Amino acid sequence: MTSTEAREDLRAAALAAGERFAAREQDTDHEELTHEILAWAAETYGADLIVASNMQDAVLVELGAAARPGVDVLFLETGYHFAETLGTRDAVAQVYGVRIVQAEPELTVGEQDEQFGKDLFASDPGACCGMRKVEPLKKTLANYDAWVTGVRRVEAPTRATTPLVTWDERHGLVKVNPIAHWTDEQMDAYIRDHAILVNPLVGEGYPSIGCAPCTAKPAPGADPRSGRWAGFTKTECGLHG
Repeated sequence: MTSTEAREDLRAAALAAGERFAAREQDTDHEELTHEILAWAAETYGADLIVASNMQDAVLVELGAAARPGVDVLFLETGYHFAETLGTRDAVAQVYGVRIVQAEPELTVGEQDEQFGKDLFASDPGACCGMRKVEPLKKTLANYDAWVTGVRRVEAPTRATTPLVTWDERHGLVKVNPIAHWTDEQMDAYIRDHAILVNPLVGEGYPSIGCAPCTAKPAPGADPRSGRWAGFTKTECGLHG
């Protein structure tokens, strides 16, 4: 079978699975449906499945490891992370027994400063995210057939119609969003009930954590993602379209 044929088969299977799970969303407990989605993904893709995490919390990692022990976990090492985020990454690997796959940019922070000017994130955050997140993600995902993300519909208007399973046209693989339907309250309850590891910055008032230079505490009552790229019209780093 040619790679084109294989890709078309993956695409067709992903879209069919997406329709099947969507049909059950209204009458199935949110956690039960998530476990079913991840069990299907683990059985279908095996070692060709990777779980992405920004290390804000380990909900998705814990769920992914339950479905496939030792699952690969993708972490974008941008060179700009908070120390707390890196500490959470290391703790997650130990506690959940997963294999951290670090996606790293071609240039170090110093090399990027030399070539594009110091602190590119302050003048052109889109270009910085492109080099330090989008391109490393693309290269890493090329080694897999499916990736699992923690995107949730309630996080932003741009994510409001996120399907549970779909085909990622940009990267050419299956995209599984098993907690897309979870509310903030359901997330908080799962973290509490399962003693999930959480980045300590969350407790310090950072509800949406990215690179340190581009993450600020939102004002009280403000959109949780308003602390990302404050002062710019940018609202997404480009990883999800």
